[in-house]
Amino acid sequence: MKLLLAALLPLLATATLVALLARSLQRDAQAEPVSPLIGKPAPVLDLERLAGDTPPRPGEVWVLNVFASWCGPCRTELPVLGQLAEQSGVRIVGLDYRDTLELGLAFLKRHGNPYALTWRDPEGKGSMAWGVTGVPETFVIDRKGVVRLRHTGPVTAEDLNKRLLPLIKRLQGA
Repeated sequence: MKLLLAALLPLLATATLVALLARSLQRDAQAEPVSPLIGKPAPVLDLERLAGDTPPRPGEVWVLNVFASWCGPCRTELPVLGQLAEQSGVRIVGLDYRDTLELGLAFLKRHGNPYALTWRDPEGKGSMAWGVTGVPETFVIDRKGVVRLRHTGPVTAEDLNKRLLPLIKRLQGA
């Protein structure tokens, strides 16, 4: 009996590991990571302004986009963020992650500036308050100042049309 149990134990352990691996492979790799901020008040940022002077007003739906001059995907999403601002009328606030003043300003001048206001975050403290894990990341904040969406990676035209615009329109109507 002991010999049979000793032979079955490694087999049982291997079967369990294979089952766990198979389960993890079935997860949706494109699923958005859950943010602890969803449903909670947006963190207040007290940072130096890089550009612009129009902060979100109380009672307004707005978008925060975390970017960096050294981030290639951040460049590719700028035209889409411009479309978002035009199509929804929503104010987009930029958060320039771990850049120098000169690099941040040059980035906006060279690639376009869809932001009504851009804050500098040279040490990453503001980004940390938002739970940012990489750039770009985009957040939608409702009229009450509550975070309603976290989007990781560059915002594409598909993301704009299928996720962001419908949510923003719904929040603006509420």
